[in-house]
Amino acid sequence: MESLGDILGKYNPAVPDEVAAVKRYIFEEFGAPSSVGVQGESLVVTVASASLANALKLRQLAIKKAAGTAKRLVFRIG
Repeated sequence: MESLGDILGKYNPAVPDEVAAVKRYIFEEFGAPSSVGVQGESLVVTVASASLANALKLRQLAIKKAAGTAKRLVFRIG
């Protein structure tokens, strides 16, 4: 029987396509790293500065189109 550590060591969660697309859009357009997570029917985007979060908020429709998603985007500073 495998231990819990062995099972979790093999675990490799797949990153959804829309998460990767949002990260790619932010990096290509602004050259900034970001963290994107799925929480229910929302994509939570965490960036380092308030000015970047505000700029992303203004481009929300373009980000959704680039990611091919209809999920709500939530921007956080962290």
